[in-house]
Amino acid sequence: MALFARPRNAVALDIGSSHVKLLELESDRAGRRRLKHFGVAPVPPEAIVDGAFMNTSAVVATIRELLARHRVKTRDCIVGVAGNSVIIKRISLPVMTQEELEESITWEAEQYIPFDVNDVNIDAHILKGQADEAGQMEVLLVAARKELINEYQSLVLEAGLRPVVIDVAAFALENQYALNYDVPREPTALVNVGASTVNLNVLRNGVSAFTRDIAMGGRAYTEEIQRVMNVSYEEAEAFKVGGGEKDRQAVVPEEVERVLSTVSDTIASEIHRSLDFFLSTSGGAPLTKVALSGGAASTPGLRSAMQRLCGCTVEIVDPFRKIQVDERAFNPRFLQDAAPQAAVVVGLGLRRPDDK
Repeated sequence: MALFARPRNAVALDIGSSHVKLLELESDRAGRRRLKHFGVAPVPPEAIVDGAFMNTSAVVATIRELLARHRVKTRDCIVGVAGNSVIIKRISLPVMTQEELEESITWEAEQYIPFDVNDVNIDAHILKGQADEAGQMEVLLVAARKELINEYQSLVLEAGLRPVVIDVAAFALENQYALNYDVPREPTALVNVGASTVNLNVLRNGVSAFTRDIAMGGRAYTEEIQRVMNVSYEEAEAFKVGGGEKDRQAVVPEEVERVLSTVSDTIASEIHRSLDFFLSTSGGAPLTKVALSGGAASTPGLRSAMQRLCGCTVEIVDPFRKIQVDERAFNPRFLQDAAPQAAVVVGLGLRRPDDK
C-alpha cells in the first residue's frame, strides 16, 4: 500500500515488538539486488504492546543506534504496518479503470471497513484476471487508520529519517517470496510468526487471496516459560533459544521442552484455524505449502506442528536466497541465523513507488 511516493533508494524498517530490523538494498542495471546494509537490534520489553508504542523514546533510540552502527547515510525510509488497525479485503466491483477506481474507492469502501472513511488512508488495486459474466472485477482493498500511520510517521521522523512509503507486512512477505521462490498457482500460505503477531498471506493463482494478522507469537513461549519455571524474562528468553552464544551445549530442562511443544501446538492450531476457515469458505484446491518465517519460525516443535495440522510441506524461507551478499561485509552465520526474521524487512526493501 503506497501511501507515500519514494525515490530510488530507501532504507527499510520492520519495527517489531521485540526487535527492529533495518535493511538497504542496491540494484544493478540488470535488476539484481545486492545487500548494502542489514542489522537487527532488540527493543526493551513492553516498549511496544499490541502494536502500540508504549515507550517511543526507547524505539527511536534503537533505530538511531542501528543507523549509527551500520553507518547508514540514506534518510528516506520505508516502513511496514500490521495489526487490527489495518484492514485488507478482496472485493468485487463493476469493471472500471484503475484511475476510475481511485476516484470512487472512498465511497465504495464504506460498506467494507469497520472504520469511518474519514479516519483511514485507503488504497485499492485491480487484481489480475478477466471480469466475470456479471461484469464484475476483483479488487484488493486496503485501509489503515490515519492514527496508526501518523504514529509511525512521527516515530520515523524523530529517528532522523523521512517516511516515503508505508507498506503492509503481509504484502512485504509476498514480495520477498516472489523474489526468492517460484510462486505456484496452487494455494501457498506465507506465515510470519513474530514476537506478538502472526502475519498470514495465502497466495492462490499467484496473487493474494486471503490475509489475516493473529495477535499471538513467539513471546508466548517466553511468558509460559516464565510462568512454569518461575524465572525472569531474560532467563526465560535464554531457555527458549537454548542458551546464549557461549552456551550452545546447555542442557534444556525437560520442563522447557514441554512448554515449547505445548505453545508450538497452540500457535500452530490458531494458524491452522485461520487457514482452514479460508479454504473451507473459498473452495478450490487444498493448501500445498506453508512458507514459514519470523523470529519464532525456528522454535523447536513449531514447524512439525504446522506440518502435522496443515497436512502439507512446511519450509522455513530464506529471504536472502536471491540477493547478492558480500561475505567480507556480512558474517554468513549471522545472516543464516537472522534470515527467518528478515522476511518482512526484505520485502519492504524491494518496494517501488508504483508497486501495489
